[in-house]
Amino acid sequence: MTDEQFTPLAERYMDTVFRVAYSYLRCRDDADDVTQDVLIQLYKEDKAFESDAHVKNWLIRVTVNRCKNVLRAPWHKAEDIADYENTLVFDQPQYRELFEAVMSLDRRYRLPVLLYYYEGYRQREIAGLLGIPEETVRTRLARAREKLKHILSEVPQYA
Repeated sequence: MTDEQFTPLAERYMDTVFRVAYSYLRCRDDADDVTQDVLIQLYKEDKAFESDAHVKNWLIRVTVNRCKNVLRAPWHKAEDIADYENTLVFDQPQYRELFEAVMSLDRRYRLPVLLYYYEGYRQREIAGLLGIPEETVRTRLARAREKLKHILSEVPQYA
């Protein structure tokens, strides 16, 4: 891939790759490392992508696989969510509370929520990206919504 091809893709998808990695790993340093590794792999990639959607799907799939490798490493340790949360800027206080609630979910629920609600993927696409049946995605999203309702019911403005 040439610099001219790579630069706009990296600028467009770097945040998405980081969000997926952080959602999966819950460690800013590991997410930064995975983001860098994935973008390097994109730069070295020889194949031509059919569309921007194809590039984005490829990046998310590679990101998830890299995250799985990191979690298998003996040195992996997740950081406290508050460390990362303090670096984020939220337009309104309820966005911070919603972020905290989503990040408190188990990984199997957190990643589908991120891909569905924040990245705009359909359930079928999420199933393909995560290598799980579409019905499993539907179930995980439904369970995540129930868990979020329970978590947010304890927050006065959502109760």
